[in-house]
Amino acid sequence: MSSITAAAATETRKPLYTSLFVQVLAALLLGIALGVTAPDFAIGLKIFSDAFLKLISMIVAPIVFCVVVHGIAGAGDLRKVGRVGVKALIYFEVMTTIALVVGLLLAYLFGPGHGMNIDTSTLDAKALNTYADNAHKLQGGGIGAFLLNIIPTTSFDALSRNDVLQVLFFAVIFGVSLALVGGEKGEKVTSMIDAVSAVLFRAMGLIVRAAPLGVLGAVAYTVGKYGAGSLKQLVSLVALFYVSVAIFVFGVLGGVMALAGINILKFLGYLREELTIVLATASSDAVLPQIMRKLERLGVKDSVVGLVIPTGYSFNLDAFSIYLTLAVVFIAQATNTPLSFGDLLLVLGISLITSKGAHGVPGSAIVILAATLNAVPSIPAIGLVLVLSVDWFIGMARALGNLIGNCVATVVVAAWEGDLDREKATRVLDGAELVDVTAG
Repeated sequence: MSSITAAAATETRKPLYTSLFVQVLAALLLGIALGVTAPDFAIGLKIFSDAFLKLISMIVAPIVFCVVVHGIAGAGDLRKVGRVGVKALIYFEVMTTIALVVGLLLAYLFGPGHGMNIDTSTLDAKALNTYADNAHKLQGGGIGAFLLNIIPTTSFDALSRNDVLQVLFFAVIFGVSLALVGGEKGEKVTSMIDAVSAVLFRAMGLIVRAAPLGVLGAVAYTVGKYGAGSLKQLVSLVALFYVSVAIFVFGVLGGVMALAGINILKFLGYLREELTIVLATASSDAVLPQIMRKLERLGVKDSVVGLVIPTGYSFNLDAFSIYLTLAVVFIAQATNTPLSFGDLLLVLGISLITSKGAHGVPGSAIVILAATLNAVPSIPAIGLVLVLSVDWFIGMARALGNLIGNCVATVVVAAWEGDLDREKATRVLDGAELVDVTAG
């Protein structure tokens, strides 16, 4: 039977040029070529990237709302929903802590900042003006302000501002209420939300077809503006961060996925289109809707996908956590600032808190890093200027690692809860069952 299914899948394979992955890869290569040969023209192509991200942003909030509400209402057992949420938060904290430690250990092992001997008095503080206000607000508000910000002013305000965490908060309340109402009224609302969700995913499928243009614009702009040799400055930090993310993904996350019975390489291959888009645009928001649909098609229950993915976008930033500790130690090394064991513990503790507010903050990496450094007075905050020039390139791997971490978290929590169809997952990852999210 499985051989028949595989044969049928092979017969229905589309021509190579129609593959979204091939189109995105071709756009990426074309963007590099244009950036090198015609930089001025390439910089103007950024409009494609901006337009694509705005299209995705337009549809993210309503899709998250529909998926979460339908998942909770369809779960039947509200205690199960609460159990999934608790397990997800436990997993997030464990992985975030491991990521912070990985960044710290690799920074000390390789010492990327040693030998730079930077005199902080020569650094241009004006370069940080763009991020100063946001950093001040974040630090001044503290945990209380962050928690209050999760509660939207109005439900429509959360949707209009596209604040995923606020949309999630309202969707959980609405979904729980819908489950409690139940009966004929509850069924009518649930059916309507399911129908709206189907339409939104169809719209998402149309938007995703424009991904190659978005990638073309993002890559062409980056290479055209910064040049092909942009990574020469601070290349050791950039290289070490990419290696750190790879170690975490294949070592830590690969081990966790193995315990869940999933091969990490096959899993990454299944998500190759989305990962390529994220790498090129340096934004995980660009693929949020189709990632949720792909995980459902993999065999993960929709209620788990609806809770874990949106929550993880704010609470499970693995690659960002690696970057925080790596960058802090790099700045200390570059400025010849000695760090005591107490300073390191303080960095870990502060980073564990500040990393939770990263998603959705303008210039998030620099802002959160600034808030972290301001809490560790022994390290000169002006050292942030050192990482500004390569933040975009680091951001590419940062977004990629964050997305992979959240996808792995969803599968692991589903397996932990018994909401993963392992047989279906095996068929999909082995290519015996084709998945095309552009079909809606």
